[in-house]
Amino acid sequence: MSIEVGSKVQGKVTGITHFGAFVELPGGSTGLVHISEVADNYVKDIKDHLTVGDEVLVKVLNVEKDGKIGLSIRKAVDQPSSQSHSNQHRDNHRHNRMNDRAKESFESKMNRFLKDSEDRLSSLKRNTESKRGGRGARRG
Repeated sequence: MSIEVGSKVQGKVTGITHFGAFVELPGGSTGLVHISEVADNYVKDIKDHLTVGDEVLVKVLNVEKDGKIGLSIRKAVDQPSSQSHSNQHRDNHRHNRMNDRAKESFESKMNRFLKDSEDRLSSLKRNTESKRGGRGARRG
């Protein structure tokens, strides 16, 4: 069976690394699902989503000339049908309000980060100057 770009096939997870999972496809060929293609949300540890021996549906993203096959689990899942216009408008409005709150939160986080960073930097400068023989160094 030849593997074609865009096709969806069932495969079995044969190995897991920190950067992705190897999936054995029908016909004995093996492809890689990069960690960014496992789920729609951020995946910190792939072992939270997959284990060796799992049967997964994957979409073939690319087939290189050297035989490497790029796969995606998240693109193999069918997206839900589009929402009605009124529902979509309401969800967009809700999304915009959430973004406004996130921006405020981001600004306060950024200000706190800058303050902490400046405090740490000044403390670090004080400690290194005394060790390098700058002002206030001990003589002995």
